[in-house]
Amino acid sequence: MLTLTDQAVAAIRDLTNRPGLPAQTGLRIEPQSTADGASGLALSLSDGPQAGDQVIEEADVQVFVQHEAAPVLADKALDAQVNDEGEVSFLLQQQA
Repeated sequence: MLTLTDQAVAAIRDLTNRPGLPAQTGLRIEPQSTADGASGLALSLSDGPQAGDQVIEEADVQVFVQHEAAPVLADKALDAQVNDEGEVSFLLQQQA
């Protein structure tokens, strides 16, 4: 199952605790295909899980992993980096 680093938890908390968002807002990860046929993952905010999602709860944040993406992420850790402008970049790493 996907794990979250402390940095990812803090970044998700910052993104989901913004005014006007529902209390149950979390980060959603789902497969995405590009125009050239490549595949990857899309991250977005979601106001709750969809049917079949794997729900990961860490501290006070939630991540909703679409069922087709779950096997790809099973041995991964989600990390985050914030640059000087406050922009967040999420990274996937092998679990330690």
